[in-house]
Amino acid sequence: MYAIGEYLVHPGQGVCRVEEVTEGPQAVYRLLPVGKRHPVHISFPIANEARLRPVLTRDEAQSIIDGYPALEVESFTARNNSLEEEHYRSEMRQGSCLDSVRIAKTFRIRIADLSARNKKPPVAYERILKEARERSAAELAIALGITPEDVAVLFERRMGEEGQN
Repeated sequence: MYAIGEYLVHPGQGVCRVEEVTEGPQAVYRLLPVGKRHPVHISFPIANEARLRPVLTRDEAQSIIDGYPALEVESFTARNNSLEEEHYRSEMRQGSCLDSVRIAKTFRIRIADLSARNKKPPVAYERILKEARERSAAELAIALGITPEDVAVLFERRMGEEGQN
């Protein structure tokens, strides 16, 4: 059971802070999503607690950032963009922070490849990239005790170091 003030990952909303825990037959967590422009409190039944997961530890977060250059990209493709988008959104909801980072890297590369060939990337690619970046940056930021913008700088530095080696 999570305590008030703890951070956890909600499958649909991403990182949330536990604001209140109510007891009784209809016991619920009252959650507040972190990093949203207009956050709305969420009531989540404690009976479904297995769908929630704890935020990464500091060491796990650092490991993801350090391993980013060697991280394999996703190879899944579908007949059309909406099926592809549905697959990746589902993977982000049910997966870990590492999955979100991998998806962000995949779509950053796909968009760059299409742009290099003077092709306009599908809007779905931009949406997937944005959501994957936001989900992973929010969780990594909480784990490392920094802002999501600082997380982006850490990834950029990591890629710069790899480019020099």
